[in-house]
Amino acid sequence: MSTLLKTVGESILTQGGLTVDDLEPLVGELSVGDVDFGDLFFERTEAETFSLEDGEVKDASYHRDAGVGVRACVGDKQGFAYSSEITASRILEARDVAVALQSGRAPRGGINLDKVSTPKIYVAENPIPETVAIEKISFLQDLDAKARARSAHIIQVQATLSISYKEILIAATDGTLGADIRPLVRLSLSVLAEKSGRRERGSSGLGGRYNLSRLLTEQHAEQLVSEAVDQAIVNLESVDCPAGEMPVVLGAGWPGVLLHEAVGHGLEGDFNRKGSSFYSGKIGQQVASQGVTVVDDGTLTDRRGSLNVDDEGHVSQCNVLIDNGVLVGYMQDKLNARLMGVSATGNGRRESYAHLPMPRMTNTFMESGDANQSDMIESVERGIFAVNFGGGQVDITSGQFVFAASEAYLIEKGKVTAPVKGATLIGHGPQVMSAISMIGDDLALDAGIGVCGKDGQSVPVGVGQPSLKIDCLTVGGTA
Repeated sequence: MSTLLKTVGESILTQGGLTVDDLEPLVGELSVGDVDFGDLFFERTEAETFSLEDGEVKDASYHRDAGVGVRACVGDKQGFAYSSEITASRILEARDVAVALQSGRAPRGGINLDKVSTPKIYVAENPIPETVAIEKISFLQDLDAKARARSAHIIQVQATLSISYKEILIAATDGTLGADIRPLVRLSLSVLAEKSGRRERGSSGLGGRYNLSRLLTEQHAEQLVSEAVDQAIVNLESVDCPAGEMPVVLGAGWPGVLLHEAVGHGLEGDFNRKGSSFYSGKIGQQVASQGVTVVDDGTLTDRRGSLNVDDEGHVSQCNVLIDNGVLVGYMQDKLNARLMGVSATGNGRRESYAHLPMPRMTNTFMESGDANQSDMIESVERGIFAVNFGGGQVDITSGQFVFAASEAYLIEKGKVTAPVKGATLIGHGPQVMSAISMIGDDLALDAGIGVCGKDGQSVPVGVGQPSLKIDCLTVGGTA
């Protein structure tokens, strides 16, 4: 038995009087009647958060939880129950609920579990005990002081440190036996600047699956402060954004959230199986400009969206979704893969043991091209240079989206000029993908702050892209 499986098994199962050896007969209890597939998902989590506002502790919390989710699948139907008590009796009670959707109860024989070889793309350690609470609070207070020192216009500072630790164990009727230990740290800073009665915000953040000591450094403090404060100060000088159709240049990194929302969700397997995505039935067709290659890669070292194994025990992998403009694949969990007659891709994810898995993104990004950002800007007579984004909305079925830019500039006669406020980008995801005329050589991933919502569930993700020139996009403005 692997060290990881042994560690997680003892941590999660021992208190309920169970061992890893007990999982085979328990999983076998799901293999009855016309059940196609079933699994047990065990989870133990710890989470700690400190939030400061203007140097004072606004919120400090610690939470721990553990439980097991029991699922049985018959065709496209799923029976599911969960318990916060991890004992054989509670698992069997949940089993009775999960298998209630099928007609027969005759057992089909035992299950032989095969251990999944777990990669090591991030450290298997709990970051919460690394540093005592007072030191974590002191670091946040230092962020506050640095932000105010950087500009006299800063009148409000909010700083948040979020730390979590998760152990998971999966046993399934297809023989899967997998485990993972997932650390996650995130640091966020938001500032409010005021000048001549006008107020503007700036924000920044970073994080990933690594130790807390790697996050709480002087270099990271300076980086967060400079990004957040400078964004707020720039926005104080912003002018009203013009409205209309015009070329747009997107910066590298976090602007990939537009790709995530407007295109990525449409490439998840469940939407395509149900025919509700614009991309349904279009495998092998040109859906984007030549040169556009989009991948979802859960194997990137230490990244926020990365997973050693997904929440169904499938080893993470790098999946090419769009290759040189041609749609070549969707992201799949085990249920949708089986129903669509394809292989699972390691994208089965769930928020917790109390939720069902579904196809979800990990780290989704567009690969680099060969263009230079400065050349993109020089090619624009009048347009917008969007550097950072705030919130947005997207309709998966139609592909329509609306995104608000939190930092954007005018491009006039090939030069970046005044910052603008109130810029929104409005468009149709697939059409925008076909309107990309230049792809930068500067691929960057986000700093480690992404959270993706779907069907009421939230999971950590990564986004990214190189700089892009979109020849024509509708810009909503205030001018």
